[in-house]
Amino acid sequence: MKAKLGVGALIVLFLAGLWLVAAPFAVGYQPRGEEYLDATVNDLWVGGGLAALSFAALVIYAADALRDLARRGKHADS
Repeated sequence: MKAKLGVGALIVLFLAGLWLVAAPFAVGYQPRGEEYLDATVNDLWVGGGLAALSFAALVIYAADALRDLARRGKHADS
């Protein structure tokens, strides 16, 4: 149960990071063709970092789960 909750939280954090990256352009507070506002730069850095960290954590979790499955498969053959 804890693993499902953790994976769910990582997915929500990943989607939140993606939203932060897209928000300045989707909502429209970044004028088209102009220099990036400070708020846009902040959203891009924070959102990109949040999305990257949560994606890395998801990949690490998936790799650990696959390693655990492979370990169980080797013991089943014996």
